[in-house]
Amino acid sequence: MTELAFHFNAPDRIAYACRLLRKAVGSGARVVVTGSEATLSQLDVDLWTFSPADFVPHATANSEPSLVEASPVFLGSNLEIIPHHQILLNLGATVPSGFERFERVIEVVGLDDEDRLSARGRWKHYADLGYAITRHDLNLKA
Repeated sequence: MTELAFHFNAPDRIAYACRLLRKAVGSGARVVVTGSEATLSQLDVDLWTFSPADFVPHATANSEPSLVEASPVFLGSNLEIIPHHQILLNLGATVPSGFERFERVIEVVGLDDEDRLSARGRWKHYADLGYAITRHDLNLKA
């Protein structure tokens, strides 16, 4: 069964996602990131610039198929074209269709009320389906 984790209280969801992706790629993991077009576009830019010493290799839905296959990180909302199902990082407001095909799903939740409200809905959806959910409060780690 898919492992689910919610990472709450991210002051900057995109910056947190960049650090999370850097750590995942460093450990050899393959990650699919889903969310709105605007969020994925910003993440694409930030993955090139968030750290002068690091680069997180990634591909988008517009990338060549061979690049998508070779990249440890894929940014896209169409989960039908992805080459792997290891980790799904959701930066969107809804439960991604097909999430159950992944070994792990990570939900990143920011500080604003709208994001928290949509996260509560996603949490309830997963819980109603019988998934155990791990909670990571980022305020407690600060």
